[in-house]
Amino acid sequence: MGTHGPRPAAQEPPRLSEGARRRSDLYGRRAGRPLSAKQTCLVEELLPKIAVPTGAVDLEALFPSAEDFALEVGFGGGEHLATQARLHPRTAFIGCEPFLNGVAKLLTQIEAQAIANIRVHNDDARDVLSRLPDATLSRVFVLFPDPWPKLRHHKRRFIQTAVLDELARVMRVGAELRLASDHMEYARWSLALMMRHGGFRWTAEGAQDWRARGPDWPATRYEEKALKARRVCVYLRFIRT
Repeated sequence: MGTHGPRPAAQEPPRLSEGARRRSDLYGRRAGRPLSAKQTCLVEELLPKIAVPTGAVDLEALFPSAEDFALEVGFGGGEHLATQARLHPRTAFIGCEPFLNGVAKLLTQIEAQAIANIRVHNDDARDVLSRLPDATLSRVFVLFPDPWPKLRHHKRRFIQTAVLDELARVMRVGAELRLASDHMEYARWSLALMMRHGGFRWTAEGAQDWRARGPDWPATRYEEKALKARRVCVYLRFIRT
């Protein structure tokens, strides 16, 4: 990236096909090291209670006292999601993460901190997007998604034109989408698609706007690892127009 901000990619990647939406095409392993006895208990007992139900998602029924609704795509270990939920108790959050160990880490935080405004989907976020009502989300977070760096794997990336169409549908006018990455080519890819789409406005006015996440943007464990390894991180904010 240059001093004037991320450079959009030269060509738009292909739209998502139905085959590209298959779970096996989108993710690698679904679990890592064995869960602890405590984590296993939480997955068996707590997760079913706070899981996003099947069928059309009625956000107001799920969160009767919520004033706003937000979605985090691929929450990893859940550090950012849990912090946001604590800071914004009147906002209801849906967190999507296919990696079971990450889900278990979030469940541990939910129980320890008595967080009541999170629902979890242990699978692909696209499954939830397609079931959300129109113009309901006030914020969406896509933080450090898998960049799938090989060209033949680009169809597996989360940011695609078809996904942006769905995000534009479920986000309110004025809603914010936050995207972070430590992979410069992926950041350029995403920025190019966002700017071409027409439903979003990039908020950056200078380099500092995309080089720093700001005080209201909690860090993630992956970000901390990237910074420790001296990789540059990019923080992009977009407004639904």
